[in-house]
Amino acid sequence: MPGTTMPGMGANPLSDVNSLVTAAFQHQVFVTSLLWIIAIAFLVMVYSVASRRVLSFNLSAPGLAEARARTYLRLGFGALWVFDGILQFQVAMPLGLANSVVAPATAGTPGWLQHLMTYGITMWNSHSLTLASATAWIQVGIGLLLLASNGSAGRVAAAISVGWGSMVWLVGNGAGGIFQSSSSILFGWPGAPLFYVIAGVFLALSPKNFPERFSRVTLRLISVVLGIGLVLQILPSRGFWHGGDANALTTMTTSMVTTAQPHWLADIVSKFGALAGTMGGGFNLLIIFWLAITAVGLWMAPHRHWRWPVRSLVAGAVILWVGAQDLAIFGGMATDVNTMIPLALLTACASPGVAQRLPLARRLPRELRSSSGAVVASFAAGMLAFSVGSMGWASVASAENTLYLAQNGTASAVNTQAPGFTATDQSGATYHLGEHAGHYTLLTFLDPVCWTDCPLLAGQLKSVGATFGSSAPLDLVAVAANPRHETMANVRHFVAQHHLGGVKNFHFVTGALSKLAAIWNAYGIQVTSTASSVMSVHSDLMFIISPEGRIRWIIPDDPIFQKFLTASGQSSAESELITLLHRAGLH
Repeated sequence: MPGTTMPGMGANPLSDVNSLVTAAFQHQVFVTSLLWIIAIAFLVMVYSVASRRVLSFNLSAPGLAEARARTYLRLGFGALWVFDGILQFQVAMPLGLANSVVAPATAGTPGWLQHLMTYGITMWNSHSLTLASATAWIQVGIGLLLLASNGSAGRVAAAISVGWGSMVWLVGNGAGGIFQSSSSILFGWPGAPLFYVIAGVFLALSPKNFPERFSRVTLRLISVVLGIGLVLQILPSRGFWHGGDANALTTMTTSMVTTAQPHWLADIVSKFGALAGTMGGGFNLLIIFWLAITAVGLWMAPHRHWRWPVRSLVAGAVILWVGAQDLAIFGGMATDVNTMIPLALLTACASPGVAQRLPLARRLPRELRSSSGAVVASFAAGMLAFSVGSMGWASVASAENTLYLAQNGTASAVNTQAPGFTATDQSGATYHLGEHAGHYTLLTFLDPVCWTDCPLLAGQLKSVGATFGSSAPLDLVAVAANPRHETMANVRHFVAQHHLGGVKNFHFVTGALSKLAAIWNAYGIQVTSTASSVMSVHSDLMFIISPEGRIRWIIPDDPIFQKFLTASGQSSAESELITLLHRAGLH
């Protein structure tokens, strides 16, 4: 229904920080989720005490002899996982992550990956509160378990991090942008989750196999990554050879400084981008030189025992993290610290100097280490179990009403007499509101020649009717809402076009214009139409009427954002209608 906005039409525009969704998300995270996590953690702790494993947590010989490089890797990436999980608690995540972060990353991806990402977007939008909460807690859980355990529990957490990180890299990160024409190591290629996955693979290995493989394999792998990044940086299509505002880095930093952040950081990033624009190709040559020298040095470091390539990478990564990636944690939608920090951490842990050092000394008493580690691990296990269970439940459950509420606001509970009316339905029979004793009525208003919102509203009626079944005491009623196209022929064409003829107890009613106008006015439906526009503009409202003829719920329903919901199955709007009908007494 194009044209002016009417009551019930987009009255609450979709915002990433919609107050209704924000409140629901905070309750889901800090009340519902925490109660489940505490309950699961309690059961795990009871089992640990009963089996006496709480007294020997991480106290096996392999655990005590953990290589120093493995300790640094475990603690470093454990802290990163916790920090990334905390970022997921930002209130914009339920509504913004899929549509503002993941959806743009689908551009340029091959069909199979785009299909996978689109499925992920659909799932997220259908269960945004559940999945946003589960995503935050699974990452905090992985991190805490890595921090608490250098034994088998930590290896399990590392294995989970490999699977979760791989999914995030593919579905949430578009494979790190490797298929996009603008890919650059300065902008986040090849994706931060890839380095989490690499770290997880090594941490999942048996500790005794770790020292002999980690340093050499990691440094050479990173050398290859830098080499590919160098090639991408040389390509003219990336835009780094240009000067002035045409420089790709200048353009990116100009955009980044508009994000809410500390003034000192915005100033640094702005000057960094301006420097790249001023130097043009000269600045890109510096980046290429750094990549080339560091890549060659890292490849040779395991045999030469060089430390300078590691220092070169860490120093350059920190500079670029600040100047080119703007720390990557501001703006309300950051999901991680971007590539430079995990890349630097992975490289530093693989340094030949670290590989040669003895394991860290354990300073806390054995009993305290064991008991405190077991307690932290119990809560981490609760987070992981809750998150995995929530994700599994979301894969089979009907859609939440989160996006519906964000777009339309809450339904109004009322208890007032429904204005009666008599009209003619699509079969030519006279229909009286409430004529079927004991039946509930779901009433709405449709334009018979509309091709945008009204077919979606009609689809909701059809889906709700199918959910309750043909034997349910439910009438589905639509009143024609177009003063220029309200004829019986118009109504019948709409019914046939949208396959509504076989829907049990469905009545699309019309009549003389004066009679329709009286019904519109009685229910507060504003309808406007012009000679130049075929469709009318009217209020998108639904009414649930009890068998006693009382309006129980008035429901704003602008279905414009249905495209963000499930591609098949029940939408959040339909789920909302079914819930409200149940609350009205229909079962």
